[in-house]
Amino acid sequence: MKPEPKIYTANVGDQTITFETGKLAAQAGGSVTVRHGDSIVFAAATMGGVREGIDFFPLTVEYEERMYASGKIPGSFFRREGRPSEDAILTGRLTDRPLRPLFNQETRNEVQVILFTLSADEIHPLDILAINAASGALMISDIPWGGPVGAVRIGKVNGAFVVNPTYAQIEVSELDLRIAGTKDAILMVEAGANELSEADMLQALEFGHKSLLPLIDLQEKMAAEIGKAKRVIEVPARNEELWKKVANRITKPLTAALDAPHSKAELYDAVDELEAVVVTELCAEDASLTKEVKAAFEETYKNIIRNRILNEGKRPDGRGLNEIRPIWCEVGTSPRAHGSGLFTRGETQVITLATLGTPKEAQEIDTLSPNDSKRYIHHYNFPPYSTGEVKQLRGSSRREIGHGALAERALFPVIPDEKVFPYTLRLVSEVLASNGSSSMASVCGSSLALMDAGVPIKAPVAGVAMGLVKEGYTFQILTDIQGLEDHLGDMDFKVAGTALGITALQMDIKIKGITPEIMGKALDQAKEARQSILGEITSVIAEPRPELKPHAPRITIIKVAVDKIGAIIGPGGKNIRALQEETNTKIDIADDGTVYIAAIDGVGEAIARERIEALTESPTIGRIYTGKVVRVADFGAFVEIMPNTDGMVHISQLDTERVEKVEDIAKLGDEITVMVIDIDPTGKIRLSRQAVLEGWTAEEAMAKDRKGSGGGRPGGDRGGNRSSRPGGDRNNRSGGDRGGFNRR
Repeated sequence: MKPEPKIYTANVGDQTITFETGKLAAQAGGSVTVRHGDSIVFAAATMGGVREGIDFFPLTVEYEERMYASGKIPGSFFRREGRPSEDAILTGRLTDRPLRPLFNQETRNEVQVILFTLSADEIHPLDILAINAASGALMISDIPWGGPVGAVRIGKVNGAFVVNPTYAQIEVSELDLRIAGTKDAILMVEAGANELSEADMLQALEFGHKSLLPLIDLQEKMAAEIGKAKRVIEVPARNEELWKKVANRITKPLTAALDAPHSKAELYDAVDELEAVVVTELCAEDASLTKEVKAAFEETYKNIIRNRILNEGKRPDGRGLNEIRPIWCEVGTSPRAHGSGLFTRGETQVITLATLGTPKEAQEIDTLSPNDSKRYIHHYNFPPYSTGEVKQLRGSSRREIGHGALAERALFPVIPDEKVFPYTLRLVSEVLASNGSSSMASVCGSSLALMDAGVPIKAPVAGVAMGLVKEGYTFQILTDIQGLEDHLGDMDFKVAGTALGITALQMDIKIKGITPEIMGKALDQAKEARQSILGEITSVIAEPRPELKPHAPRITIIKVAVDKIGAIIGPGGKNIRALQEETNTKIDIADDGTVYIAAIDGVGEAIARERIEALTESPTIGRIYTGKVVRVADFGAFVEIMPNTDGMVHISQLDTERVEKVEDIAKLGDEITVMVIDIDPTGKIRLSRQAVLEGWTAEEAMAKDRKGSGGGRPGGDRGGNRSSRPGGDRNNRSGGDRGGFNRR
């Protein structure tokens, strides 16, 4: 018997969001679909048993694109979905981030949330639906969780905030803000902006939080009416006496280690040594206590650092709360990269290298998004040696993809338009050393690399990571957090922007939300830090270099008629391949007839440009050409005046004197100089050698032309367009005599 689904709707702004459950995936802990327009995302949440031997909460959130959702077949060789696209990975991360803080972190039962697309209308984005679907599935499941979470996207179009803008609106929006939160506070923020002010960003955050409240109400109603009873999770009780003993033993030595001047490695070594000593002392008679002693050690260490920050304003490395670590940077580190920037802040160091390519090298995108390519690409690599560790290399992690996307988003608003700078840009940030905020160091290194490459960016961009320590109503905002403060703090709040405003924002928290007051203070403190960092960047290179590096490709743009494209490409691409090989250039041709010639040296570019212009030039009345005689007839000679284009010189126009026989003046294969004196509506070209010899104009030549037998008709085996379309279609010809006309 077909089940009757339960349907719930919420009005978000002027739109309707629909949750449906009870029809699909009945054996999952909880499952829902969320719909906006014709975009639908399915989510299922399930809890398993206890995963033994771990000291963390085992939550996994996976989002999978299904190409059938928008009527597409995957572009891979196997024609099925393979490894997740970057869009899918980023959506999975985006969904995970607001869910995770609301679980009891002592839980050791495996929890899995799986999402996939059922329908994609390419109008309404899917990522926000995924967050709401995951929250809805958890709410009606038997999984203990502190939700619900609501999520919306906020744009700013024509000066007004828009809730859940369409893809088309996002293209013209000053802001692309994704925000998730509970009824009382904000949990997650992800934003790109076109140099938005801190005041406007804070207003957008408040507007976004207010806009998501109907989604919270809907899920609470759904849970109350159809939600399952929550499972009881057993969390082992603490041995309070043991925890107190650990705290008493390590408080003084840890405080001393923090007060002493130290590097990251020195502090970590001191802490590890102390932990080993304490474990030996307290577990000598009972090895089974080791795990709990280590947990007590970690908790005490965390409390000491947090209390020092909250109550004494003391950070682990001795800095003030709003103090930035020492910075130094340089450009030109790599002599052969098209641009390079090295940025060092404290013990975090990143080098970004820029490569300039042709438009054809833009990344092709095969996802459910309407975007099919992008010309600005940013990659981020985080090798194990950057933290002094040894690990196997297994390709890009979700974290690396996320950090690369954040840096890409931060720089995107300052990248020049393709019409101004017709290059594909690939930036790669290599993390050489890390002690916090390597993603923001990547942003800074990228500004240096772009300016070193001579890319005319709108302005340099700098980034800084802000932290938070909060207990009750007391809190401290930390500027430029290092790894330990990120690990033991409550917030990682990354802000990037120019001197004028914010270009990217990302917030993750470990507590159950933060208030607009905290966010406003963090934004203001980040602005002050960003201005300081920009000063360090511009002291090394104040603006983009006026010229590209000698070994960077120079791109020349030529515009040709669309019907001339085939002449450049040639049969099966023969012409363009030969031209690239002979001139050592790369040539891309757009559908609108825009030709991009990329060359390392000016000689190759000039030759390629001249050849293309010759291939695509249209004959002009009055212009003089030197061409080869390609056919001789009784009434005149046919002369190829440019590639694939010939015209006819009547015998009466071959010389200043009467010519008895065409071969007396023009034999097959001879080169003669002629003037175009007429082009008729069918494309037949009339030429005159006499006009050149006498110094006549085209009009004078036509007036004196005896018009013996004319120029013939289009088609035949001479004359006519020999490359009527890319690759040449030899069967696409008109019949008749060999009249001279433009054969392209």
